[in-house]
Parts: sequence; structure tokens; C-alpha cells
Amino acid sequence: MKSLIIKNILKCALATSVLLAGCSKVLDEQPRSVFTPEYFKTEQGVVGGLTAMYSHLRNIYGQAYYYNSGVTGTDEATWGQSADGNFKDMDNSGVGSILSTSYPSSILWGEAFPNINTASGVIENASAVGLSSALIAEARFFRAFDYFLLVQTFGGVPLDLGAGELKFNTTPTRKSVRNTVPEVYTKAIFPDLLQAITDLPQTGRVTGGLTKTAARLILSKAYLTYGWWLQNPNSIPTYPATDRTDPDGHNAQWYFQQAYDIAVTAIDDPGPFGLQPTFYDVNLAQNDRNKEMVLYADHTQTSEKYNGGSLTFGSGGAPDNFAGWMMTWNYPNIKSSGVNSVLREADQHLGRPWVRMAPTIEVLKNTFADKVNDSRYDGTFTTVYRGNWNKAGNTSPTLINANGLPIAPGDAVLTFLDNDNPNITYATENANVGAGVLPGRADFVISPGAISRIIYPGLWKLGPYRTDKGNGLGEANAGSTRPYPILKFSELYFIAAEAAVKGATVQAGKSANDLINVIRARAGKWRFDNNGNKTKVEDNSAAMVAATPANIDLNYLLAERSREFYAEGGRWFDLVRTQKWAELAASYTIGGTNFGDHTPVKVTRTIDNHLYLRPIPQGQIDGLEMSAAEKAAYQNPGY
Repeated sequence: MKSLIIKNILKCALATSVLLAGCSKVLDEQPRSVFTPEYFKTEQGVVGGLTAMYSHLRNIYGQAYYYNSGVTGTDEATWGQSADGNFKDMDNSGVGSILSTSYPSSILWGEAFPNINTASGVIENASAVGLSSALIAEARFFRAFDYFLLVQTFGGVPLDLGAGELKFNTTPTRKSVRNTVPEVYTKAIFPDLLQAITDLPQTGRVTGGLTKTAARLILSKAYLTYGWWLQNPNSIPTYPATDRTDPDGHNAQWYFQQAYDIAVTAIDDPGPFGLQPTFYDVNLAQNDRNKEMVLYADHTQTSEKYNGGSLTFGSGGAPDNFAGWMMTWNYPNIKSSGVNSVLREADQHLGRPWVRMAPTIEVLKNTFADKVNDSRYDGTFTTVYRGNWNKAGNTSPTLINANGLPIAPGDAVLTFLDNDNPNITYATENANVGAGVLPGRADFVISPGAISRIIYPGLWKLGPYRTDKGNGLGEANAGSTRPYPILKFSELYFIAAEAAVKGATVQAGKSANDLINVIRARAGKWRFDNNGNKTKVEDNSAAMVAATPANIDLNYLLAERSREFYAEGGRWFDLVRTQKWAELAASYTIGGTNFGDHTPVKVTRTIDNHLYLRPIPQGQIDGLEMSAAEKAAYQNPGY
């Protein structure tokens, strides 16, 4: 485990420098093993620190164990058949427990604080080396961004890393004092983001670079989150213990209004950003880095140096983007004519199976109930698995599949149906995965109510994609070279709508209903049937808008949020912010861990109030020079 304060927080395993000369539109990364205080007093050192901040996103986003901590245990997912304790711990369903030694909880702590210190080093030294205010604003954004992640996860955290609050620390220390939640927001997050909005450009200086829109999105979300914290409707405890009062004298309603106003400003003044015409286009790999992507952890298939990881094998650790493996089941077990007919492929609908996480039956049947008008189910999951044996050199033109019928490469081998069908006959020998058959169909089938921890629709939206595989299967075991999405322009609509639900005064044409209907209308537009693998030009916007409740409540808004951002990693933050976690994720149903097990079992979770904060990593606490009582007081209650 990594610990912040007991090590030299200047050290960064993948620290890099950047050349900003000319009109280069990409970050030029040069590996460097350590940032020294002297290095930060040079222009190369300061701009190198900036590039390292972009690079550090890859150690958080796409890191599957951290990803798991934001999805598993929510109403979006549970543990899968091959899950180890890292995944079972997060489920809170009696198969494990979140402890101070749990690895997923330590990832953010270990990654964020070194980056915060790097940001402080850039901010303190930038003016002396003539760095522009726009570049300094990038460091301010990242410092605020990391503190926002930390305060949502752990409660109050240290602003003093050894040299004073928000100061660049150059000396390892074993002392630490946690600030309160209001102090973290009002001393660090809000001031840095307000300045970043002023100084950042409308269009990023490089592809994927920071902008005013990115800063507005995070500030509006931080205001919204802090407003909820002040209001505390379900009396969830905080730590360090403090009154729910704002040092600047504002109440929760003031912050909800600020969240609404800033989000709407970003929508009205988008710069180069905006919504894609269809939901399919948002997550289509061939359309990565589209105008809806406000911030992402970047990767590339053209260079291992710039990718941050191998292009030929997956390490199972950061900075690889391997989150998409987690909700991918072992589809290569499918057999037709006795041979494996769906092979691992570096293609978005397939990828590398790890079976560590699984969607619940409620996700398929309730969250995504409308699969006819709403394109988001089709644009989120892989529900049809197609034959690709020819790409591995098998020249058989057809194989025998369900009901003794032939299939050709590209045909459906196994399909997860949109709705339950009582006429399915299940048998363990079918497709070698316990799938079922329907009369006259050549593909094996499974109903949504018959999924299990071992067989379920895969997560298409995060699947891999490469163009260097030719006509073959490609490097299916390598980490994904796609950028991992962090901030999407569409989230501004949800932030503003949630603030409106919380009582913000709205502008004409931008009520919660108006804002969500922009998203829902887009969801009703189809240009391609993803799982049907065919063109589908259809506009169901009117039906989608007509089905929207006139008065949107919080539960509806959260359900709509899940449809839009399902399994992208932020669900735990949404449920903790709104204090809806225990209500919405209290139980779920799913089948067992064996192929052929299609009997749904109801599972109950125990989500105590103390779980609304994650534990401070035990390795951090063990290294502090404190008394046993002081160490105990440093830890969040309940751990």
C-alpha cells in the first residue's frame, strides 16, 4: 500500500516533463524518476509537473480496483464469479468487509496526495519561471479535483502536507492533522476552481487539455455536493466531527443555487463542447475524444511510452486501462460444433474476460426497462455474441449451433434477450455455458431474469478497440488503448437538474424536467442498432419526452443518471452525495456462480452509516508518529 506522508511525496514513478514550444497539440512525455525541489524551480520542472498531473489520471481512471470501489455494492453491480476479496469486500452483502487494509480504499489516497503536492509545487514556482496564468490554472484545477475526490471519499483530509496548508512540501514527514470537510471545500476546492474558471481557456491548449468547461463542471458538482453535506437529510455522520455550518456563512440553498447557475452557464457557453447526436456516438470507440468528452485519462495504440502501458499484454494494474475487463464474462466458453466459436478479440463488444463484477437483474429489468424507445441499453451492453472463429484461422464456413442449425462467422451465437421468455428451454450442455434454446432460432438465448454471477451481458461502452489488428483477433489481453472518460458534457444537465430538484431558482426553459428531457430526447434517437449490428435510423424522442414525469423527483433523477452513465465508476459518489445508498442498493437479485444456474436469489446488503466514508489506509496510519490514541482518532469511525 502507498502512504502519503511517510514517504517523499515528490517522488512519482511515472513523472514526466513536457515541451510546450510551438503549436504542439499533444503532451510530449519524457520519463523522469523523481521531482526534486530544485527541478521545480526551472521552467522544465514546472511544466513537467503539469504533464505528470495529466498522466496521474491513468493511475485512477481505468484502474480496475479503484473502478470497482465506485460501482460494486451500488445499485449498478455486484461481484462476479471470479471476484476476489477486493470485489467482494465492496459489496457489503456478507461475503467480505471493507477494512482499513482493503486495497481499493487505499488507491485514491496514495495517488491523489502526491499529485496535490506536485500541483502546489507548480503553483508556487510557476510565476518565478514566467509560466502563464492559464498554465497555473491547470495545476489549480488538478489540486481541487483531487481534493474533491478525497473529501467525498474520506471526509476531512489534510491540507498541510508538511510545509503548511496548501504549501509545496519538500521534506518527508510522519505528522499529519486532518482538516474538516468545510475547510477542505472553502480553503482548497472552491478558491482553486474559481480561479481556474477565470484563467483557463475555452479550448484546451492540447488535445484533452483543461478548459473553463471542465472547471465549471467540477465546481458546480462540488457546490452541489457540499450543499447536500450541509443539509444532511438523513443525519449521516461526518469526520472529523464538526458542525454542519459553512465558514463563509452560506446555507445549503445558496450552494444549490450556485451549482445550478454555474452548470447552466457552462451549458450556455460550451466552447468546443456539446452533446453528441445519439447516445451510441458518445461511447463508440471509433468516435473517442468527441466533443462530449470534457476530460479523460488518455491512452494510445501507437506508442507504449505515450500509452503508459504495454501494447501487447495487460499488467492488471495502473496505468493500464483495464476497467472494462471486470464486467466481461467468459464468453470464449461458448461452443458450436464442439469448438469455441466466440474468441477473445480486441473489439469493443468482446475484450478480455475477468468476471469480477456483474450487473444485477434489477439493472437489466428496471433501470433499463425501456429497450424499445431508449437507445441506452443497446449503447451500454453487449447482448449479442457473434461468431469470429474465422479470425483465428478456422476456415469452416459454418458451425452447428442451437437447435442443430448452422451459423456463419458474424452470426449470433448467443443472445441475451430484452425480455423474459417463458418458452426458453435451459440445459447445461447448451453452448457449454448453460444457455437456452427457443424453437427455430440458431442462437442460444438467456432471459434477463436468468442472468447469474457467471453469465450476463458484457459492458460494451468500456470495451477495447484497436485498428492495428488487421483481420485477426488483435491483442485481446492487452490493456485498452482507449481514453477513459472522466467528465462528460452531458453531466452538466444532471447537475443543474439535481440542483433544481433541491430548490434552486430556475431559468426559463431550464427546469429539471426541461434539462432531463434534453438528455432523454437524445436517448430516443437511433442511428445504429448496436447489438443487431445494422443501421437503424429511428427517432423516438417524442415518446421519451412524453414518458418523463412532469415533476421529477430525486429517485427518478438518479435512475436517469444511471441509464446515462451506467458503470462508468461514479455511482457510489452519487448515492453517497444524495444519501440514497442504503435505500437504493439495499438488495438485489442474481443467479449463482455456476453455468446453468438461472435461479434468481435475493441478496440483502448491510449499509451502515459509517460506510458513507471509506477508511483511511492502515499503512498511512501505521507510519504516523503518534500515540495509539491519536492514531485511532485519525481513522474514520467504524473501521
